[in-house]
Amino acid sequence: MCLFVSGHSLQYYHTGVSVQGHGLPLYTSVGYVDGIQITRYGSDTGRFVPVAPWMQKVEDPDYWEEETQNGKRAETVNKHNVRISMYRFNQTEGFHVFQEMYGCELSDDGSTRGYWQYGYDRMDLMALDTERGVYYPLTEQFKLSALRWNSPEVRTGERAKDYLETDCINWLKKYLEYGKEELERRVRPEVKVSSRPSGSAMKLHCQVYGFHPRDVDVNWMKNGMDYIPSDEAKQVLPNSDGTYQLRVSVEVTPEKGASYSCHVDHSSLDEPLSVTWGKCH
Repeated sequence: MCLFVSGHSLQYYHTGVSVQGHGLPLYTSVGYVDGIQITRYGSDTGRFVPVAPWMQKVEDPDYWEEETQNGKRAETVNKHNVRISMYRFNQTEGFHVFQEMYGCELSDDGSTRGYWQYGYDRMDLMALDTERGVYYPLTEQFKLSALRWNSPEVRTGERAKDYLETDCINWLKKYLEYGKEELERRVRPEVKVSSRPSGSAMKLHCQVYGFHPRDVDVNWMKNGMDYIPSDEAKQVLPNSDGTYQLRVSVEVTPEKGASYSCHVDHSSLDEPLSVTWGKCH
């Protein structure tokens, strides 16, 4: 079983589209702390605004105006990147999406990590090597951009690395203080195990729901020791009450005398939960 490690994260997602449609404005930027949306900027409003109520606790009276100006600058850069991407992929029209994702994580043991990635039409374009402070291309079309960003004259990667290690962590700590009551809320998960036939095998489902905070570790085990891998992505989904849910499914061929159990580890638990589907006879 994996040891559950708790921590906190600050993430930003910038999304730009080539033409308005699909219910999306030309540009949006959203911020998250521990998976909870805290801010939004959009080309439809032209304002950087709080989403989480506790973000109203920001003391600096100029904060929202300064972030609005940052949002406008980021919008301009993103629109340029959309055009550059279309040019690099020999596209002159159509609906295309350019995305930028970056953020930092602070573990309870004090260690930190950061990341900065770019994508276009579901393709990975570039990512930051956070150890060296340089960007590396993930497509042939963006080798030129990586070279320019890493050049001594530009040094975009070095500035990104510095932001992730300092400003990002400092802001995360501030936001954690603002939202302390909500973010430190601990709600125990409920666990339900079910099954259904799948040909000659059996599909086992472990539904974990109603937990807070978001981080959770859920695995199926055979005889309490052998980890059973799942071929499905583990996707944590939000509930309307601010808690979260997750379903983990595996396919097994039941063996006589064997037991199959779902193991759940969460920061609200003194020790991991184990719910057994049953023994096969």
